[in-house]
Amino acid sequence: MNSTTTDATDAADATAEAAVVEATDVTDTADVTDAVDLTDSVDASHRRWPRVLGALLTVALIATGGALYAEGRHLRDTPATANLALTDAEATARVTGDVSSALRKVFSYGPGATAATRAAAKEVLADQALQQYAALFGQVERQSTDQELTLTTDVVKAGVTRLTGSSAHLLVFLDQVYERRGRAPATASAQLTVTAELRDGRWWIVEIGST
Repeated sequence: MNSTTTDATDAADATAEAAVVEATDVTDTADVTDAVDLTDSVDASHRRWPRVLGALLTVALIATGGALYAEGRHLRDTPATANLALTDAEATARVTGDVSSALRKVFSYGPGATAATRAAAKEVLADQALQQYAALFGQVERQSTDQELTLTTDVVKAGVTRLTGSSAHLLVFLDQVYERRGRAPATASAQLTVTAELRDGRWWIVEIGST
């Protein structure tokens, strides 16, 4: 083989080797570019997730806070919590004492003392309760005079079932002792429902019912 042929062969080999190297460089460059793009994508995804999670947590907290506020508002507005008999011991004790004292006065009397009882009723009864009492007390006065009847009433238990700032509903248990001329005393029990209203700083009984 002459020198010309050898040179041509070497040139061809060199050209082919250069082409392979160039192709390898291109491939390596593409791989590096793809790797960089993938890394950037992963990094961006990692950076984006905390923001997404933060936004979701914020929405969840707002929703939870709104639900808790609504639930608290509902609890505050329920009839149970509006009933002062469950929350205000002082107001409950006051209405219980006023009503119990009033019932003792209007349901206790004796011969020759009915006028005082009638007067006392006008100081503690009002509206329907006073009208009912006035209609019945005429008969009581006659019986008390004719039979020398004495009635003594004691409040055994009084419970407030509902109380607001101006009205109260109570369940009252009474023990009553009747004494008639020539007869042994008799004892009876009574159970009343009472509605009272706060007027001019004190409680008035406005309705009385039996149960």
